[in-house]
Amino acid sequence: MKSSDDCKIISLPKFGDRRGFLTPIEADGIEPFTLKRIFYLYDIPGGADRGGHAHKECHQLIVSVLGSFEVTINDGKEAKTFRLDRANNGLYIPPTIWASLVNFSSGAICLVLASELFQEEDYIRDFTEYMKFRKVL
Repeated sequence: MKSSDDCKIISLPKFGDRRGFLTPIEADGIEPFTLKRIFYLYDIPGGADRGGHAHKECHQLIVSVLGSFEVTINDGKEAKTFRLDRANNGLYIPPTIWASLVNFSSGAICLVLASELFQEEDYIRDFTEYMKFRKVL
């Protein structure tokens, strides 16, 4: 199984001039997975959190396209927190890592690129069950 050390910030391409910046994301250009699903989170109320689950098979790349937020990841033994606040950086989260998104700035928009289509059976939504899955409990 993956560990928290497998989570990492990935720099995305950034092209710009006096007119602004563009960051392209191509379906076959995301390593180490192929893109199958894109969704985004927005209008998140102050104090709310998102995520709070792990995936059995799905890889994700999480990007703050506007504003900022933090992602706390946990592999059952170690937790780490990453601050996302640049539209050309994404946090790669492999399968079997618990992730929680917290401390959203006002107006933040979170883009998630995923390796799988939505499948409820891929989610582990209870942390105690997650710890059993990871064989920590």
